[in-house]
Amino acid sequence: MAQLDSASPSEGEGCPFEPGREHISAGGLSDEDGIRRAMVLAGEAGAAGDAPIGAVLAVDGRLFAARNEKEARHDPTAHAELLAIRAAAEALGRWRIGGSLYVTKEPCAMCAGAIAAARIERLVYGCRDPKGGAAGSVIDILGSAAVNHRVEVIDGVLAEETGAQLRAFFAERR
Repeated sequence: MAQLDSASPSEGEGCPFEPGREHISAGGLSDEDGIRRAMVLAGEAGAAGDAPIGAVLAVDGRLFAARNEKEARHDPTAHAELLAIRAAAEALGRWRIGGSLYVTKEPCAMCAGAIAAARIERLVYGCRDPKGGAAGSVIDILGSAAVNHRVEVIDGVLAEETGAQLRAFFAERR
């Protein structure tokens, strides 16, 4: 059972960061730089046969990078966001991660739930996902009053470029 009386300031009281694309994360990244780094990882995922989605998590002055690996690992949960969160949790030795997560595409419901559970402070993503987006497009898990942690969501950073990367990948496979 959650102990809400011992919640840290980032749990339920909003986010200490000011909104805006000019934000510099704890890892020294601007929002555009974070998305550009994630796009490189997305390109690697696409070249390996996975959907081209990349994620970079900046926390405590460190960067944790991952790309989709569902096909490579034969694991339906091997989304870039989850792999970055897992790497950070293991390296930092805690499940309350915090920090800023940069992702090329709007997270799905599974990833949005993990983002809230990991107490990520900021989510910055590129293009929206009109079929399965869970940060405002189809559903809004992170904006739901039922979720006990508030995540600042910045969408549309390099949306044209990230969307083009996904469209090119899927067009090539058709």
